[in-house]
Amino acid sequence: MRRARPLVSWALAVAAALTLLGAGPAQAAGYRYWSFWQGDGTAWTYATEGPASARPADGSVNGFRFSVSENSSDSARPRRAPDFAEICGTTPAEPGAKRVALVIDPGTREDAPEGETPQPLRAACAQVPTAATSADALAAVAKPLRYNSQALLCGISGYPRTGCGDQVSSSESARETASPERADGDSDGGGPALGAIAGVCAVALLGAGALWQSRRRGR
Repeated sequence: MRRARPLVSWALAVAAALTLLGAGPAQAAGYRYWSFWQGDGTAWTYATEGPASARPADGSVNGFRFSVSENSSDSARPRRAPDFAEICGTTPAEPGAKRVALVIDPGTREDAPEGETPQPLRAACAQVPTAATSADALAAVAKPLRYNSQALLCGISGYPRTGCGDQVSSSESARETASPERADGDSDGGGPALGAIAGVCAVALLGAGALWQSRRRGR
């Protein structure tokens, strides 16, 4: 009887994992948040690190886009080209400083939280110390910035007023992610959908470990 309880627990864990994995795509929901992008002059690339740690060089272009998405592979790009010369062309270089072009795109009405209206898309040239991060550059031209306790960027220039990475319904997410502006390519592996699958797999592994331990004790 001692072995029965761990075995039942493992079976229930695996059954739950299979149920969640099977239902995952149909139940997938999106998240409403500011995504961070880096430009190469002609195209946007989803940033591989956050604005608080990224340190752009002089002549860089950073983009921020507010939208609903499941992960980086379907996130909407900023709707203006990452053209440094167009944004910072009239700002002369200075010793000890760098110029970072910023495109700040609050998204569409469909992206907006209920009761809020997105601000107009805008571009600005930040001139900041050479050691400044992308977050520093953003703060120089788009205050106030709002962060949560996990240092996630929640609001730029007061938009949105509340909320931070809020989950939306699966039907609303499906409508938002149908946009042709979404990014191409594979997910970076850090999206909420893959995070859920990883959690389910962890449950299954813990269950398998319990089964192995019960068999070992029974020998």
